[in-house]
Amino acid sequence: MVRPAHVPVMVDEALGALRVQPGGRYVDCTVGGGGHSYAILEHSQPGGQLLGIDADPKALELARAALASYSDSALLVNDNFSNLEAICYRHDFLPAHGVLFDLGLASFQIDVGERGFSFQRDAPLDMRVSPDQETSAADIVNADSEKDLADLIWRFGEERSSRRIASAIVRERPIRTTTQLADVVERAVGGRRGAIHPATRTFQALRIAVNSELDNLESALGQAIRVLGFEGRLVVISYHSLEDRIVKQFLRREASGCICPPEAPSCVCGHTPTVQLISKRVIVPTEAEVRANPRSRSARLRVAERTLTDDEHHGLLERLCSRVDVKANAWRQPVLLKRVQRILLAA
Repeated sequence: MVRPAHVPVMVDEALGALRVQPGGRYVDCTVGGGGHSYAILEHSQPGGQLLGIDADPKALELARAALASYSDSALLVNDNFSNLEAICYRHDFLPAHGVLFDLGLASFQIDVGERGFSFQRDAPLDMRVSPDQETSAADIVNADSEKDLADLIWRFGEERSSRRIASAIVRERPIRTTTQLADVVERAVGGRRGAIHPATRTFQALRIAVNSELDNLESALGQAIRVLGFEGRLVVISYHSLEDRIVKQFLRREASGCICPPEAPSCVCGHTPTVQLISKRVIVPTEAEVRANPRSRSARLRVAERTLTDDEHHGLLERLCSRVDVKANAWRQPVLLKRVQRILLAA
């Protein structure tokens, strides 16, 4: 078997968090070069199945080659994970035992210059994950107003010098290449002041904006809960605070019995938990992994397990009771169902 060249981040931690088992059904929402997918398939045999999703067609080419030895067990789909639920329904891949998001760019996407994700090489200012997307980073840099650019760089890059950078960008337009933009940003903030290049946050902000990364993540997390079966695992690996904050707040909300505002005198939301947190503290890479793969240093892994809500408990009971042959369908009566539900939930 030919293993993928791309080395996945926190692969052992991801496999453990997903609780990969033979015969399981797993969704890799960011298949990339196929590193995590290969490990999942390797540990889920015999009978394991994987649905791999990626918006980047070049990523799927690499993944298809990497997973060739498991071609009968892997289905790869060129789509955005914001359509996760529809993809799973379309391919009859429900319910899933585990859903994985590895939100970082694959190494080949960063290293291949023409994609425009990195300022290490001179390349067109693109940053689109999918060639089908209309708006590129160059479009934003050369068309947005100074205020909109400053707001974007602050919101998605958490860059304190966003106003100075936006002003410099507008003065230097048109800006067409990665190194041109990096030079503009570096001059705007007064040169380098540490190990991190001063353009890093600006490039992050543009990439997030071009690919609607945060909006897509918020949408996909809710869908992941709906495609998971009971006790299925949701695992998310994020690489910067904006992503991790969204994941943390989502999981905390879905694990709570009440999501009413703190000032509410009593609970009126009717919310019931859909997950339980497996690890309340974020999981980080080992020192050995960071030494071997410096790009893993900012990785943060969070995991939760799917539970049944009160309504789902009731629906399950109703389906079970409807199969029982009793006089006058007595077990289907709502009052009796509610009583049985309360007994089981209290057990």
